[in-house]
Amino acid sequence: MEPTTPSQTVGPYLHLGLPWPDGPYALRQGAPGGVWLRGTVTDGAGAPVPDALVETWQADPEGRFDHPDDPRGAVRRDGFRGFGRCPTDEAGRWAVYTLKPGPVPGQAGSAGSSGSAGRPALQAPHIDVSVFARGMLRRTVTRVYFPDEEEANGRDPVLSSITDPEERATLVAGAAKDGYRFDIRLQGEGETVFFDI
Repeated sequence: MEPTTPSQTVGPYLHLGLPWPDGPYALRQGAPGGVWLRGTVTDGAGAPVPDALVETWQADPEGRFDHPDDPRGAVRRDGFRGFGRCPTDEAGRWAVYTLKPGPVPGQAGSAGSSGSAGRPALQAPHIDVSVFARGMLRRTVTRVYFPDEEEANGRDPVLSSITDPEERATLVAGAAKDGYRFDIRLQGEGETVFFDI
């Protein structure tokens, strides 16, 4: 078997061109209402991953996206792009400055997504997260839910599909002084739940 080549893995080559100076700011730096979402990426042994890249994608506080695929129409919020990208530092730490998102419509026809009058139920406020790192052939994808949205989290069709309470807990951020903390364990004990998309 031939060794893996740069074209067959997402890292560490991602650091050559993917980060940009204001990448960690999904919301303009210093804008009011902003919160930090911070965490650490660790490997299966619990060691920090110093060369990972974390991307976030989310709705605004009203649950709207600045994207043409939003079925309600794209909405632009001044200073907010809904997308953040942060490389990890030598201790595996990452941080994105953003707004807490609002609930978004679920997929019509999916299990547990039926709302009143045949409309899809709302998904709990969440942020989609992708992780790129050395040795990975593809990015991993997960979600961050919020600890102060217990009722909405209980109704969320995606979060509710994870039956193991310990696994489900890996998707709920912890409260922090200036926002939320969300650590990502790539494998091993306490591994973050990742989705096959």
